Amino acid sequence: MQLQIQQLLPVYFDSDHRNASEVWRKDLTFNKGEYVKIVAPSGSGKSSLMHFLYGLRNEYNGSILYNSQNIRQYTAEDFAAYRKDHVSMVFQDLRLFPEQTVYENIELKRQLNPFHPTEKIKEMAERLGIGNKLASKARICSYGEQQRVAIIRALMQPYDFLLLDEPFSHLDDINSQNAMQLMLEESKLRNAAIIFADLERIDYFPFTRLYHL
Repeated sequence: MQLQIQQLLPVYFDSDHRNASEVWRKDLTFNKGEYVKIVAPSGSGKSSLMHFLYGLRNEYNGSILYNSQNIRQYTAEDFAAYRKDHVSMVFQDLRLFPEQTVYENIELKRQLNPFHPTEKIKEMAERLGIGNKLASKARICSYGEQQRVAIIRALMQPYDFLLLDEPFSHLDDINSQNAMQLMLEESKLRNAAIIFADLERIDYFPFTRLYHL
């Protein structure tokens, strides 16, 4: 399984971004099992890149290929299968359902294509320190608690690639390291790749490749 980008560049970026980047306007191939760190200062297009790879947005020039097929050619059904079976994501803006409970937010994702049994939700929640929040509505949880919900939700499905868009912005080092360890364990179970975009390098992410966006 491969995820490739070919000469990718947001349509709203000028040549200065292209020339300074190790990602934009380059040909890169990401393989299962790799850990890729992308250091992305504010304004460099970090969230845009993650959204492009996930298929949420298409305001770019160039190509994104999954297993040699251009995702621009995907139908709505193709994208649904792509996100259900092959690519999972922790969004910077989380995208939780505010009126649903923590448990419901996670279980809704799990039901789409279960990789784990339901009891795994409580186990992961306890491990990340939000076991007492499962019955709480997402909107009344702190942002750091919501980030942990979003991380657990992303781990409920099978995936070949896990996309992380600043997943620890409201977590302290201990909670961040605990969450990272869980994601590494889950990705090893699937022999999956992690593509992790953040503002700086993080020592407890054992990247095999590093790029500056």
